[in-house]
Amino acid sequence: MAAKHVLAIDQGTTSTRAIVFDSSGRPVASAQKELPQIFPKPGWVEHDPEEIWSATVEVCRGALAKAKLDAKALVGIGITNQRETTVVWDRATGKPIHNAIVWQDRRTAERCAALKKDGHERLFSDRTGLLLDPYFSGTKIAWILDHVAGARAAAEKGALAAGTIECFLLWRLTGGKVHASDATNASRSLLLDIRKGAWDPELAKILKVPLSLLPKVVDCSGELGVAGADILGAPVQVLGMAGDQQAATVGQACIKPGMVKATYGTGCFAILNTGSMAVHSRHRLLTTIAYQLDGKRTYALEGSIFIAGAAVQWLRDGLKVIEKSSDVEAVAAKAKDGHGVYVVPAFVGLGAPYWDPDARAAILGLTRDSGHAEIAAATLDSVCYQTRDLVDAMRGDGAQIDELRVDGGMVVNDGLMQRLADTVGTPVERPRVTETTALGAAFLAGLKAGLWPSLEALSATWALDRAFRPAEDAASRDRRYAGWKDAVGRVRSS
Repeated sequence: MAAKHVLAIDQGTTSTRAIVFDSSGRPVASAQKELPQIFPKPGWVEHDPEEIWSATVEVCRGALAKAKLDAKALVGIGITNQRETTVVWDRATGKPIHNAIVWQDRRTAERCAALKKDGHERLFSDRTGLLLDPYFSGTKIAWILDHVAGARAAAEKGALAAGTIECFLLWRLTGGKVHASDATNASRSLLLDIRKGAWDPELAKILKVPLSLLPKVVDCSGELGVAGADILGAPVQVLGMAGDQQAATVGQACIKPGMVKATYGTGCFAILNTGSMAVHSRHRLLTTIAYQLDGKRTYALEGSIFIAGAAVQWLRDGLKVIEKSSDVEAVAAKAKDGHGVYVVPAFVGLGAPYWDPDARAAILGLTRDSGHAEIAAATLDSVCYQTRDLVDAMRGDGAQIDELRVDGGMVVNDGLMQRLADTVGTPVERPRVTETTALGAAFLAGLKAGLWPSLEALSATWALDRAFRPAEDAASRDRRYAGWKDAVGRVRSS
């Protein structure tokens, strides 16, 4: 039987998954393993790269077993990943020299502030489309070199390699034969000139990151490497790679300028396709690469919310308000109307459009009759308010947003999706396949394999599950949102 399945690896912040998709883009089987978080200090977040690798192999084998397929049934592998999370490893042994520093990590805030003070932000913004923030991977690489004994000297000698998670996984899958990063992940480093699609020596010098550390920058769809037979039982080509939010953009078929999607996982990320134009935002959104095919880059404006689903995990694990994450909808539904409670989930600072790494989380508006229900409802509302922050910024940059396509684990909550539509004032469209991050990785691999002839053909596979239309009047919506803006102002560091 001819191979006609794709294996998607979705390596996220809180779990590692593998999903087998068939040639029509339908999920056949999946396996998932939770990824432990490491918090060495307040504001620091790490992962063990070896745990990521072993979990990746385990879930890939598990998904194939559940699908009752062997590796020969696969046309290829697509990889999508938590972006910006950074690993540095020894080229000779393949062993990481430090834990992975996670995208949420704030340890390089002082370094970013010093770079801003020295007047570098305009240069970085013009070339990379990014702001100087500890979110991005460049300052994380420099931190590891400066804090692991002998690392900087080893890097200068060419003995070390650096990369984001897809790069590390590709290295491991290919037995160290390929050191490459796709253009979307590379564009999140503060080191890539996004218009040239190449590493920028001047920026690397400012950040003190040797160019010899960095991977080759490649397309999101192509012959990227071959996973060894020891991984899945037979060699399998790796044909697709993209950062999770860009993969979701492809999975949501947001392939035309003006289309926008928001993915709700650990954080929330909204991406607006801007086509061949790298648009500079006037409202502190990021300019980034949406995808690169055949050397041609498609750009996007992106708004990044650091805490979305992670706030529900905090309700579960920190406050013990709920036993499991899926309980939050029922608890929140018991909240009193007009309770006036606001949760600002700035556990690792605030992302777009505030970019305040020193802001910290708070619950505001509590009264004597506030309880678990009000706090749960306010936590869910915070996701909606932060999304409106992003949508308003996009509109301020000239976008006409007629609908918002949503995906990710949180969107199964109907009450939350209706609240989102009411808060943003725009129809919210949920697709039948909500795990569009993995689907996008599968699509990118399937494009190269010939399962789908074009992005337009992928678009035809997108199907609506349900549309949520705004039901709240504008005055009420804006009144609630004004309360949110006031609450944010109270937690800002400046």
